Amino acid sequence: MTETPETTRSIRSRDRGPLLDALRNGVVPHRGASLIQVGRARELEALQTSIEQIKHGAGAVRFVIGDYGAGKTFFLHVVRSLAHKNKLVTVHADLTPDRRLQGSQGRARKLYSTLMANMATRAKPGGQALTSVVEQFVAQVQRDAEASGTTAEEQLSKRLWGLREFPGGPSFAKVVQAYWHAYINQDEELRAHALRWLSAEYAKKTEATRDLGVSEIIDDRSLFDHLKLMAAFTTMAGYRGLLVCLDELVNLYKLSHKGSRVANYEQILNIINDTQQGRAEHIGFLFGGTPEFLEDPMRGLYSYEALRSRLEENPYATGGLVDYHGPVLRLSHFTKEHFYELLRKVRHVYAGGDPARYPLPDEAIEAFMQHCAERVGDAYFRTPRSTIKQFIGLMDVLVQNEDADWRALLSTVEIVKEANPDLQPLRPEDDVDNDSPLASFRL
Repeated sequence: MTETPETTRSIRSRDRGPLLDALRNGVVPHRGASLIQVGRARELEALQTSIEQIKHGAGAVRFVIGDYGAGKTFFLHVVRSLAHKNKLVTVHADLTPDRRLQGSQGRARKLYSTLMANMATRAKPGGQALTSVVEQFVAQVQRDAEASGTTAEEQLSKRLWGLREFPGGPSFAKVVQAYWHAYINQDEELRAHALRWLSAEYAKKTEATRDLGVSEIIDDRSLFDHLKLMAAFTTMAGYRGLLVCLDELVNLYKLSHKGSRVANYEQILNIINDTQQGRAEHIGFLFGGTPEFLEDPMRGLYSYEALRSRLEENPYATGGLVDYHGPVLRLSHFTKEHFYELLRKVRHVYAGGDPARYPLPDEAIEAFMQHCAERVGDAYFRTPRSTIKQFIGLMDVLVQNEDADWRALLSTVEIVKEANPDLQPLRPEDDVDNDSPLASFRL
């Protein structure tokens, strides 16, 4: 196999520790993901173009499509890190039976609330950045007031006036104004109420009226409107826009209730139309899904003709030819060469960037891959999560036991082929909106 030269730059412990812990637990790391990124250079370059569009005031929508195990979730995380470097704010969430783009019983509101909980910036890549963004807005208002010789109150009113043209904007502006007064007066209770409203944690309008004097809340019908509002607000705070990452859209495809499925597809269509027609500024959407979610003519996005016409791919990109400029970006599976490079990078991170501290040689990596291939075939590099966990476990034992021999340990490594959760159907109670007129109908 072709060797990949290693950098001699040391790796910070604040990146190394969380990265290795995440890989040990089989989850996507919040820090240091770029340290083990392999391949995908052209895909990342294509999404950098979309990020540039968002920075300059336009909207963007891309669909990241790949089979289970192709690395969609990790790729979306790397893109979010790229967005942070470009001074964008990001929010992300997985769609679940209880979190949808369109739904009743608070399902869309729960999705929005999860997005806000996962808000991240370059300074806070792990999420929970909503408070930081709001306080950055407050600081920006104060700086602008000092620069212009006006009062902070005048600057605040001027900035918030621009939000009032959005649906839901007057209430949004009033809540931000409440946060401002809470910040100035050190009123922690009012500050908490404002953040609760901005996080879509109010389920009843009466509670919001009592606490903040507003008659509206972020509900199931206003998810997209408030994402556009949040995008405008982030630019007022000094950022360059908002990137919304939604993964596991296969959960929409799995809805057997056509009405629920179509309602969500219509929301996706609204997002595409508004971003392409200039009605959504400084905001981008990344949707992660499987080929079935996109292509199935009966239940996928292609079953909705308006979406099919917008998302059909370049007919000339066939026979190994690719087009990275269209709305659909396909991720191919890892190759053995990619996986070899990945294991070398994981080893490099494990050693803190010092080749002298590598727990095992290149020969051991090749032997490890051969062992895995004999156990589960190509699945070891096509769905590599459990394989990487075992690889780190092997290094852990070698480092903590000086007399251990990797050759002897290798035969004890157990690799299990990962089951595809996308094949599991939804529970009947998760498939239909509870307020559907047919949800409780019985013969």
